[in-house]
Amino acid sequence: MNEVKTIEMRTLRLLEGRFAICRLGPDAPLPDALLRAKGAVYSVTRTPGELSVVCLEDLAPTDAGPCERGWRMLLLEGPIPFEAVGVLAAMVGPLAAAQVPVFALSTFDTDALMVRERDLERALSTLGRTHRVLP
Repeated sequence: MNEVKTIEMRTLRLLEGRFAICRLGPDAPLPDALLRAKGAVYSVTRTPGELSVVCLEDLAPTDAGPCERGWRMLLLEGPIPFEAVGVLAAMVGPLAAAQVPVFALSTFDTDALMVRERDLERALSTLGRTHRVLP
C-alpha cells in the first residue's frame, strides 16, 4: 500500500500582471501570441468542446469567444508529489469559506490558483493564515 502524503504549510507566490481566461472553439489553433511568448506563464487546455487559454491579458487572443480579464495568479511552490493529498483543498476550502471565487490550474510540478483582482486582498489575507504568501 502506498504511503499517503498530506499537505503541510506551503509557499504561494503572487505572479506579476493581470491574467485573462479565454474560451475558443474546440478546433481553434493555438494562439500565435503564445507561441512567441518566451518566458510568459500561460496554460492551454483542449477538450472535445473547447480550447481554454489562460495568459497575461496582453497575450489574450483577439478572436476568442468569452474572455474573462482581471485575474491574478498565485503559484504554489513545487514540485508537489503526485501522492500528496489535499493540496488544492487546503487552499480552495478557506477561500470558499471566505466567499472568494477561484479558478484552479495544475501542471506536472505545481498548482496555481487564480482570483479576481477585486478579491485579491481578501484571498491573500485568507491564505496567509495557513500558507506563506510571497509578493
